[in-house]
Amino acid sequence: MSILAEAEGLDYFPCRYGASKTLFRGPERVLTQPFVAMLGGSSTFGKYVAQPFPALVETALGRPVANLGGLNAGPDFYLSDPAALAVAARAQVAVVQVTGAEALTNPYYSVHSRRNDRFLAATPALRALFPTVDFAEVHFTRHLLQVLERSDPIAFAQVVNGLKDAWMDRMRRLLGQLPGRRVLLWLADAPPPDQALALDPAPPFIDRAMLDALQGEVDQVVIATPSRRARALAPFDMTYPETEAALAACLPGAAIHAEVAAKLAPVVKALLQN
Repeated sequence: MSILAEAEGLDYFPCRYGASKTLFRGPERVLTQPFVAMLGGSSTFGKYVAQPFPALVETALGRPVANLGGLNAGPDFYLSDPAALAVAARAQVAVVQVTGAEALTNPYYSVHSRRNDRFLAATPALRALFPTVDFAEVHFTRHLLQVLERSDPIAFAQVVNGLKDAWMDRMRRLLGQLPGRRVLLWLADAPPPDQALALDPAPPFIDRAMLDALQGEVDQVVIATPSRRARALAPFDMTYPETEAALAACLPGAAIHAEVAAKLAPVVKALLQN
């Protein structure tokens, strides 16, 4: 395990693309030649990992891969950044990591446009469903949903349905603004479940039927479930401050990234050749 002092850690070489104000993981790729774009959350960004799967796929393909992953990002992260979307739209192939339905603005609450795990405000609809809940001390979507489920499981199920509908709408809008060749990446410890009604496992509230409904809008869905060996190696093949050990335990390590790249690279290569 590589545990460094708080002030130390990996250099992510933050960079900007186009007119976007968002800092992405670098080093910055030169995008004047054909390239691949990868969009997603903290796993795509590659937090705590020296060589995340976008960089490994780039090596396998021999052409630039722009890592547009954002920390705790979901569809709203991109839909609120037209400049970043414009960059992704120029790619020959775009890979979109499936992220949870909890991290987006919906009929019940709003999230931060860049850090989509941050809860901003409850809507009147949510306050009506949960009149006894005090939202003043809630700052993260996961905490919010834990509070709601404990408060009223029946009303919580209604919220979950709203999250699923919002996720489907947002994903269709996002995919519709990407290039003609699109890949959906499922990166989780297990394949997509038949039902997803709880916060765990990740990505929350996303089930097989939802992915099937998007099949017509992507060229391929890649299911990347890490091997037992790769899971056992994490967090021993990650670099993180000791104070962030709990967060690191929720993210894929280097061996998992290598397995994802091995699955993803042939799919992207075939699309580039078509």
